[in-house]
Amino acid sequence: MVALVSTVAYLGLEARGVEVQCQIARGMPAFKLVGLPDKAVGESRERVHSALSALGLALPPKRITVNLSPADLPKEGSHYDLPVALALLAAMGVVDLEQIGDFVAVGELALDGRIIASPGVLLAALHASGTGKGLICPAAQGTEARWASGIEVVAAPDLVSLLNHLKGTQRLPPPLPGEAEPVRRMADLRQVKGQEVAKRALEIAAAGGHNLLMIGPPGAGKSLMAACLPGILPELTPSEALEVSMVASVAGTLQDGRISRARPFRAPHHSASMAALTGGGLRVRPGEVSLAHLGVLFLDELPEFQRAVLDSLRQPLETGEVTVARASAHVTFPARVQLIAAMNPCRCGHLGDPALGCSRAPRCAADYQSRVSGPLLDRIDLHVEVDPVSAADLALPPPAEGSDAVAARVARARAVQTNRLAGTRMRSNAELDGDALEAHATPDEAGRKLLLQAAEAMRLTARGYTRMLRVARTVADLSGADTIGRIHLAEALSYRRQPPRA
Repeated sequence: MVALVSTVAYLGLEARGVEVQCQIARGMPAFKLVGLPDKAVGESRERVHSALSALGLALPPKRITVNLSPADLPKEGSHYDLPVALALLAAMGVVDLEQIGDFVAVGELALDGRIIASPGVLLAALHASGTGKGLICPAAQGTEARWASGIEVVAAPDLVSLLNHLKGTQRLPPPLPGEAEPVRRMADLRQVKGQEVAKRALEIAAAGGHNLLMIGPPGAGKSLMAACLPGILPELTPSEALEVSMVASVAGTLQDGRISRARPFRAPHHSASMAALTGGGLRVRPGEVSLAHLGVLFLDELPEFQRAVLDSLRQPLETGEVTVARASAHVTFPARVQLIAAMNPCRCGHLGDPALGCSRAPRCAADYQSRVSGPLLDRIDLHVEVDPVSAADLALPPPAEGSDAVAARVARARAVQTNRLAGTRMRSNAELDGDALEAHATPDEAGRKLLLQAAEAMRLTARGYTRMLRVARTVADLSGADTIGRIHLAEALSYRRQPPRA
């Protein structure tokens, strides 16, 4: 007899069905695990053996073969421990095979029989829901699994409790429903003194989902304004919150099954590697650009990142997804992010200040800023100069308008875009392309003439031309205008900056 237990393999945000097959046959005592397992899966034999010993069960002195089917699909992770143990117990006659046939099982086993949390339970629950099965998972992740509606979730703290539950001698309580975390604001625009132009650019970026680059001396408030951005962005919709939580589940960062409606804010250090930023590693995991999906990716000290690392963002910023290529499989993660970058104008940071600037200006500015490639800069819609803040500015009272007022205007502009783009896969003006761009972002005659003149004078690329139309559409939405006029394009063009030449 061959015992069969269902589980899953994770490929990006896709959970593929895997069948764990266990056969106990005559022959020399052995425990073989086949089906293209990685090292963590191969080591599950020792964990399963020890967990069964903790229950007082000994492996039969026969040839035990466990196959993970399909055999040509790479298997990674420790979540195969529990399904392998259940298949072995079913083959030994300890568990009724029909009872576990209606479940998908995931979870890591401790040596004493405890069932430990493992990444990806939310994806496994959604897969189980789609196949009409229940889910057996660690007790610590039962709340996370409950977000997949319409399935039976058996959340067990240890193998003994699970076996007793399946036999009917003990009843495991159903896991509690998950809770949505309240949205907490990181910083308020009232904390920003002065910087009216930069705050206006931040509002436009939030209203249309545009990328933004702030250039200014140290201490001008660039990082503070970036931290204010999540507070003026609209909350995630329920479907978007689930999408973001799926990425967090795969990465193993979904704490206590709590889903947040706040948009992610990720700020990796400039020493981050390409795998850390875009995803990868020996066991492919989502990078910072995917962990910031539908939120903000803040890159401070932009030129200090390795150039190859920065250029790896060009494709995700354009397509909204990142693909990690491996010889055995291609793994795709979502990466629809809003890039906010900050940098000093030169290495010393005080370009144009006769008292603090270095003697190599302006050559040093061109050398420093050239560390960021032109194609990446071309993908940033808004470029704004952030002026230094004086002591007199800091002594001023807080501004009358804070994040609440700006967030209300952003919400109105986003509502207009949601209605306009209903029935499409686009969410904001930053994603307008093709027919949608022509239908909703065509300027009037005066605006068209200005755009053509500016495109020739500023040598805009086709991408730059398109992005100016998107920004102008957002400016028009903030002002409540149906048509893009000359004034809207003029403001959009004022945020388009040419890199300095050596």
